[in-house]
Amino acid sequence: MRIAVIGAGGIGGYFGARLAQSGHDVTFVARGAHLEAMRTKGLSVASVDGDVAVDPVQATADPTTIGVVDAVLLGVKTWQLPDVLPALPRLTGPDTAVVTTQNGVEAPALVAEAVGREHVLPGVAKIFASIEAPGRIRHIGGPGNLTFGEWDDRRSERVQQLAGALGDAGVIATDIWVELWFKLLFVVPFGTLGAATGANLGALRTHSGTRRLLVTAMTEIHGVATAAGISLPPNCVEIAMGYIDSQPPAGTTSLQRDIQAGRPSEVDAWTGAVVRLGEQYGVPAPVHDTIYQILKLREAA
Repeated sequence: MRIAVIGAGGIGGYFGARLAQSGHDVTFVARGAHLEAMRTKGLSVASVDGDVAVDPVQATADPTTIGVVDAVLLGVKTWQLPDVLPALPRLTGPDTAVVTTQNGVEAPALVAEAVGREHVLPGVAKIFASIEAPGRIRHIGGPGNLTFGEWDDRRSERVQQLAGALGDAGVIATDIWVELWFKLLFVVPFGTLGAATGANLGALRTHSGTRRLLVTAMTEIHGVATAAGISLPPNCVEIAMGYIDSQPPAGTTSLQRDIQAGRPSEVDAWTGAVVRLGEQYGVPAPVHDTIYQILKLREAA
């Protein structure tokens, strides 16, 4: 397959490297020192599931130079989407699949405005990975897979082809919207609480007060999802807390790392989305509203 990976951070770098290692024609879109390192030294992934090294690497700062591909893996943050969406039509042919990996539930619709819903495969990345240094990705845990599907959950030929290309890392969703909302329920509470407190996953789940807040925040999202017509499992909060308890204690989210480093964050796409959708469906989300206001003030500072 011919694949463009836009954003070579933890998600794009990890899955793109796996695809390139398997012999697929992968071009990464990156910038700055990370791009230069990939061009000169290649891309390496230090992973709990086995290290990967790709050298040479096809990498560019300009996605419009790549041409039409079979699949586009969108690994950028939600706030970066407006900068890359104008280039997507130049990469998109009649059967091209554009896979979203952004946390939250609104990115697929944003991408569909640029290329049409028929090209968008909503996706969910289940992994703890980040850029450790220019040209180097570190994967510390999580299932290490990418779950995706057609908008209407059809098992299309392109979905099966991409799953085959990803091997063990590719999972075809039975209901991609349930997957998206479940990840929202899992990642937003611990990501935003981590950003507000500076604590990692291990501390959040063992301190009684923050553990209680995690459960309350997850319950709020469950209520919003139900009002939106999403059939999450009745015990989804219990499942999510079990998942949190099984993850590496040092785990943090990109939202927490970005806010701590003074970079733009996805707080609007994460916590802001819960607040907006809660208001839309008439479901109160006071924990999320409180944390959202705190993080917006902290981000602005």
